[in-house]
Amino acid sequence: MGVHERDSRRRGPESAPTDAGLTTGEVARRLGVAPTTVRTWDRRYGLGPDAHTGGRHRRWTATDVARLERMCALTATGIPPAEAARTVLGEATQEAGSAAEPEAGPVGLTAPASPPPPPSVPARSRAGSGLRLGDVRQECKGIARAALRLDAAALDELLEAAIAEHGLVAAWTEVIMPTLQAVGRKWESSGEKYVEVEHFLSWHVSGALRRGAPPAAADGPGATTVLACVPGENHTLPLEVLAAALAERGLPVRMFGGALPVESLVTAVRRTGPAAVALWAQSRTTASRPLAQHVAAMEWGVRGARRKPVVLTIGPGWSGRTVTGLPRPRGLAEAVAVLESVVSR
Repeated sequence: MGVHERDSRRRGPESAPTDAGLTTGEVARRLGVAPTTVRTWDRRYGLGPDAHTGGRHRRWTATDVARLERMCALTATGIPPAEAARTVLGEATQEAGSAAEPEAGPVGLTAPASPPPPPSVPARSRAGSGLRLGDVRQECKGIARAALRLDAAALDELLEAAIAEHGLVAAWTEVIMPTLQAVGRKWESSGEKYVEVEHFLSWHVSGALRRGAPPAAADGPGATTVLACVPGENHTLPLEVLAAALAERGLPVRMFGGALPVESLVTAVRRTGPAAVALWAQSRTTASRPLAQHVAAMEWGVRGARRKPVVLTIGPGWSGRTVTGLPRPRGLAEAVAVLESVVSR
């Protein structure tokens, strides 16, 4: 589904560490990672605050945060966390040693400095490993970093936080989908690289949608929405988010997933007698006008009170293949609005 018009609200500039330092939660938001990730890096690799203050809450200084930013940058390039942590701590030790060197005295009293060893890891890079995210919410960057690190715990926590904070529709259009599109562009431009990242991210998005959706609503005749990919189409994630959004609104839905054969689609429509059928096509090669028209012409019910479903053609595959008389929503929010109005008739 196309990206909806962006909410004009923007987050303010990221907070900088004060004299008192930042809390772990503030550091996590600044870096775009889960608080549990920050605590794990502290406990497992010793990347915690240098100074210890009284009380239960630890405070992070600008130097502490800089180490974690370096950790994010290294892990985003694919370096394992343990190796990245050794590099960060080694760099910190070198910097501390350089700062502690005595001032130059009389000639001949100070041994010449040894040249630094050659770096064993790639040069510093911006966290995100070159993903072109553009003007997006800060959460996109955190989710992209977690996906690139293949960090399942952090990714689940960030996805669920985005859905809880923005709501399912806004989280999808403004956070999740821009990140998926950026990973997809990186995959297309890098040959076979990053395929695992795209699959990993899609899987966790699907899981977050299922966990966040309420139980399926009970339905009655003519009050159900059938969701299915057209034959030959296996991209189910947009239908999954639509199913979750409808469930969130208490609307009954029947989800049939990818590549549903024509005969099976027709059987499902006849058995459920839905108020609406949404057919998803990612590619123009799978979008079929005759199929959409056939489903829209199906009838059921007693004579004199026959009913037909409203058929929605959704997805980029229907672009330029509009079927006369059938609605074609341009985004998730529009699809939800159309289906709400159809089911409530």
